[in-house]
Parts: sequence; C-alpha cells; structure tokens
Amino acid sequence: MQNSSETIEKIFQALPSLSPQHSAQTAIYQLLDNMASSHIKALFAGRNPTQINFGPFGALIFPYRQMGAIDSLDLFGLDELILFSFYWANRHQYKRALDIGANIGLHSILMSKAGLEVDSYEPDITHFQMLQENVHLNNASTVRLHNSAISNKSGEAQFIRVLGNTTSSHLAGSKNAYGELEKYTVKVQDIGAVISGIDLIKMDVEGHEAEILLALSKDQFQNVDILVEIGSPQNAQRIFSHLTSLGINMFAQKKGWGKINKLEEMPTSYKDGTLFISSKSSMPWNVK
Repeated sequence: MQNSSETIEKIFQALPSLSPQHSAQTAIYQLLDNMASSHIKALFAGRNPTQINFGPFGALIFPYRQMGAIDSLDLFGLDELILFSFYWANRHQYKRALDIGANIGLHSILMSKAGLEVDSYEPDITHFQMLQENVHLNNASTVRLHNSAISNKSGEAQFIRVLGNTTSSHLAGSKNAYGELEKYTVKVQDIGAVISGIDLIKMDVEGHEAEILLALSKDQFQNVDILVEIGSPQNAQRIFSHLTSLGINMFAQKKGWGKINKLEEMPTSYKDGTLFISSKSSMPWNVK
C-alpha cells in the first residue's frame, strides 16, 4: 500500500496530463481532491517542524499553523496542487517570479525549489513573520521577502485584518469585511516598479487584483505570465475588458484551461479556480 508521500507524488505526476480536467466540476478533479485531502492531512497536520518528501519538490518543512478558521492544511487544496504542478512543469521556462499575497510562503518556497528567483510580498505582519520562519526552515535562499502590499501606486494604505480568517485580510476597499477586524497602515509598492525582469506572477490579493492588472500596459503583459484568483464578478468584468482591449489572452481553470472568449467564461470567485493571463496562444502544461 502506498504511503501518503507516494500518493502525492503520483498526483503531481498525473496533473499536467489531466489539465483539461482541472475544472472543479469534473469527476477527475473531485476524485483527486478527495484523495489529496486525506493524504495532505496525514503529512502536514503535525505541530512540530518535520521534513516531508513533497513530490518532485523533495524535502519540505511546513509546520501546522492556525489562521483563524483556516489553517495551513487549507493551503494544500487541489487548486493549489495544480499551481504547484504548473511551477514544476515549467521550471525551465521561467526564471524570476513575483508572489503577490504570499501568505505564509508555501508558493514562494515551492517556486524556489523549482529553481526560480522569487520576490515575495505579504503585508500582514503576523503572516510575514510566519513567512520568514518558513523560508528559513526550508533554506529557500532565492526568495526575497517584502513586508508590503502591491497596488497601482506606491505609498501607504489601510490594511484590514480579518481575525476570524486572516487569509481573507485585504487592503481597505478591496472587498467587504465581516466579523472582528484590526486596521493598520501598511507599505504599498507600485506593480510597475517591481515587474521589470519578471516572467511569472502568482497573485492572490483578496479583491485587489483588478487595481493591479489594470495598471499594466500591453508591453508589460507581453513579457510575463500571470496566475491570479479573481474575487468578484465586478473584478472579472474590469479585467476582461482591459485584457480584451489589449489583445492579451486569458485561460480559465474552470474551462480546463481553455481560452476565454466571452465575459461569461471568466472566473468570478475562488470557487472557479485560477485565471492564467498570457500573450501565449495556450497554457503550457506538458513542457519538460
């Protein structure tokens, strides 16, 4: 009988060839999601730092963390495993990445293990401290850490920390906030000032994605691929209109990474999975 590490290894091996089945509505997705959930819990539920063999990435140390109602096990959902497999499949295609909304560092660490140089941005000071610890535990020397947010201009902004689910924390005005909140000022950097030389961006910014993407020009989109979670129908519409006007392609996980041709095909929440933005004619999955 396979152990949990071997099962996760097999899931990583299967995901690239199954990319047309990555929509959450498919039977394959639901099967892999159920399978991965139990094995991830077996691997990473321990409270003490333990070295785990995590598929092609090799040794990973990622101690259990509580973040309100969410915990670090939730960072290993199938949608995330799909992105991790994309990093590995394209490890020879990309060199420098931005992790915008890095949370406690799992994406940054795995991109680093795939050979990328990563600039990691996280404004939440508590998450940033966990990010620092996790990067140190994994000796991820190609990750540079920034305790700041990314937006369409530089300066300062109010940050809303959602205590009941700190992964939902966000820049003020980006989304509706409920429950017990903390508010404080954070540093903000202009996306245009940090994108030079970057060829891959992972973005999870809790509703602020439209402000960032609409600040980019056609020339900037030509040189970078972007993986982004869309937080609302309003953001989906703004992003679709902007990218369509620039002639930049969009590919939706909910379409099995098919090209988006109309607004109705856009993801409108995290439940729809990731949007891939690129000047490429298709999403690269089976590269070596």
